[in-house]
Amino acid sequence: MTGIAEDKKSVVEAVRHQIKILNGIVLLVVYALLFLIVRFMYTFLDHISTPSLVAMLSIVAGLVIMGMYVANTASKKAVVTIEKYTYRLNTLLTATKDMREIVYGDLLLESIMESAVKITGADTGLIMLVEKDRLVLKVAKGGRSDNLQGISIPKSAGIAGWVAENGSNVRIEDARNDSRFDPEIDTMTGYETKSLLCVPLKVKAGAIGILELINEQNSVFTQEDEELLSYFADQAAISIDRTQFMEDQRNYEIHLTDILVDTMDTHINEKVGHSKRVAKYSLMMADELHMPEDKKRTLYRACLLHDIGFLKIKLKDVTSKEQYKAHSQLGYNMLKLINFYADIAPIVLHHHERYEGNGYPNELIGEAIPVESRIIAIAEAFDAMTSRDSYKHVGKMLDKAVPSPSAGFNYAIGELKKNAGTQFDPELIDIFVNNIDESLLEEAS
Repeated sequence: MTGIAEDKKSVVEAVRHQIKILNGIVLLVVYALLFLIVRFMYTFLDHISTPSLVAMLSIVAGLVIMGMYVANTASKKAVVTIEKYTYRLNTLLTATKDMREIVYGDLLLESIMESAVKITGADTGLIMLVEKDRLVLKVAKGGRSDNLQGISIPKSAGIAGWVAENGSNVRIEDARNDSRFDPEIDTMTGYETKSLLCVPLKVKAGAIGILELINEQNSVFTQEDEELLSYFADQAAISIDRTQFMEDQRNYEIHLTDILVDTMDTHINEKVGHSKRVAKYSLMMADELHMPEDKKRTLYRACLLHDIGFLKIKLKDVTSKEQYKAHSQLGYNMLKLINFYADIAPIVLHHHERYEGNGYPNELIGEAIPVESRIIAIAEAFDAMTSRDSYKHVGKMLDKAVPSPSAGFNYAIGELKKNAGTQFDPELIDIFVNNIDESLLEEAS
């Protein structure tokens, strides 16, 4: 906040200086008028000819008009300065707020770039991030930057490298006269860099990149531009660092989920591919329900890991339904302890509840069961009835023994309809049977 506070101070001082000039002009005009009136009305009025009096009055009138014009011009300039600053400050604050809500790195960098160009009035801008010992161009806007995406330079090269290495701003009117300037990018694009403003993207650990603006459209970059952009870059760096951390977590989650799904397939041969097929059928229903994208992602993750509790069970030693049924509670206990799986833990816990209330582990009834769990229950039952060698162990999905896939697609649909309103949500059953067909079954196999 120090940078923005100092920026406010510099703008306020500029406005204050202009108002002082305005006040001085007004006072000068007033004092001049008073002096003329007092001196000539009480001392020399009787000795002044009419033409001279007219001339003096004309001069006074001219001074008044000139003073008013200058005062009006100074006032307008002060108002324009305030309005311009207010616009830029609002842009900065809005952009800072928006950055906090963007969770995808590429969209975040695009947003930062657009806001930086708008704040400074630059013709061109670019963001480069540090990757090992190089600066890699991630986003470029304006100029002739279309063919620059993904290029990289040594971390120590050029003005950008100097800013990243030293963590300090650079603001220059003529880049080509600066010994640190590297013309390689200009050579590649045919674009001529003149004025330049480059600031580091810094976090506590150091600079993670740079934000560079090129060629201010009206003249050159000012101290005010530098102060505003420096503050903005500090906020942008925090958002970039946070987003990178979140993306690393998502990548870690994706890899871990794949490992767990493969482990389940290996642990239970009869369930190979089961989780992915359940996900396929579940997302079909989610699409028909117009489920929001974030909810669909949650459902997908829950589908992949809904049977993870089986990793805690030695199926060859299972001798009762109670032992088999424990897998949903075991899965919940495993997932709730992991931050990025905690949101799917309740879905996994309740995917064997029955719509009429006789399911497990909590005997929930109807809509008290999470909708994602109700969706998975249908998808899992359908897969159990149509996938070869599925569910040979104790505790089959339906009350009846599940036949082999040779019984066919139509048998499975019939069983689902028969159990609508008892085991399954009847509205979801309608959605499922009205949208599933054998071609989808083949795709999921």
